[in-house]
Amino acid sequence: MSTALAVAGVTAVLRGTLESWLSSQNANAALGGANAEVTAVAPDTIALTGQEAAPRLNLFLHHVAPNPGWANVGFPSRDGRGRSTTGPPLALDLHYLLTAYGPLELQPEVLLGYGMQLLHEVPVLDRDEIEDRLPPALLGSQLGRQVEMIRITPEPMSTDELSKLWSALNAHYRPTAAYNVSVVLIEPPGSGQLAPPVLTRGPVDPTTQRERGIVAGPSLVPPLPGITAVRPPNEQPGAILGQTIDVQGHHLEGSNRAVRLESRLLDVDREIAAQTGSESRLVRFTVPNQPAQLPVGIYSLRVLLERPGETERRETNQQALTILPRITTTLPLTVARDPQGDATIALQCRPQIRPHQRASLILGAREVVASPHATPTDSLEFVVRGAAAGGHLVRLRIDGIESLIVDHTAKPPVFLDRRVVIT
Repeated sequence: MSTALAVAGVTAVLRGTLESWLSSQNANAALGGANAEVTAVAPDTIALTGQEAAPRLNLFLHHVAPNPGWANVGFPSRDGRGRSTTGPPLALDLHYLLTAYGPLELQPEVLLGYGMQLLHEVPVLDRDEIEDRLPPALLGSQLGRQVEMIRITPEPMSTDELSKLWSALNAHYRPTAAYNVSVVLIEPPGSGQLAPPVLTRGPVDPTTQRERGIVAGPSLVPPLPGITAVRPPNEQPGAILGQTIDVQGHHLEGSNRAVRLESRLLDVDREIAAQTGSESRLVRFTVPNQPAQLPVGIYSLRVLLERPGETERRETNQQALTILPRITTTLPLTVARDPQGDATIALQCRPQIRPHQRASLILGAREVVASPHATPTDSLEFVVRGAAAGGHLVRLRIDGIESLIVDHTAKPPVFLDRRVVIT
């Protein structure tokens, strides 16, 4: 694979090859003795008249595109946790404009003819030639050692495409031929994580020393451990610290069972031991009552276990678990308004609310944002401007996640008696 210097390396090699070709073909004689040069600059920077105007071939990289043939090599490049696994190469096609310039009659046509002849006769860049023509600053590109050869293909462009392109370049049009140079493979600097090779297909019988082989069963249930649902108690939409949660699935029997809670947003990655037992369809665990370490939020939940007859723990798929806020202040709560008609409501809650989390109180149908706090806290203050007298149902909302206000075990559901009375 090449490095990030490979793009510049291709341009440098093409320019050097064109320079050598013009010299070998004695192009200067056909130009009336003028010395032709080969450049790789933007067309709008080239002088067309005056003393600086000279016959030249200019190679301009006007477009870079992903190579479709290498689009799926090395994918998926990351696992379910976002960690790099394979490190696929960055495969690029380089689109060039070969433009001929000359202040005198026929000079552009002469140069363009020589340039197109070379790129027709040399459709593939030789590896040794690449190494010879790379300037010292680009020797680290490894361009001549990449897996794919560098191929040069004419790229027909219509008059309309050329007109739009030269208008975008803000330059005067000159005789031009377009080419596609493919493929440049840039190797990522990082390293991935690869699984070791497979040694046996299933356990080996100690007597016969034969592999078990592939086992097929008439079932739609996957043969590996998996979870299908996370069930907080009392039909709640989420869990409160200290509650016991049921995780349902299949093939969950085994030893050393645990639950993994993870949230990148909250910077939490916890492994929690499951309750004793080895049910095939159920894992039960208790959310730790640690308000400083498990803030309100949505977590990914996985089950880890060591299945019978195996020596390493497996990790299931993930499901979501929401940890809910809880108002710990005794409710109903009576609050008096000040002479201006405002009411200040102070509430205790769990877990602790972090400074970056948005906290608000839903007072009836009105949302009141909490006063700012610079450190994690379990005490929130809400100033209700122009508060209306009477009893109001209240629920705490943290980053869009609300405390419980409905008893789903009642049929039909009813509101919990969690109110603030403003007098």
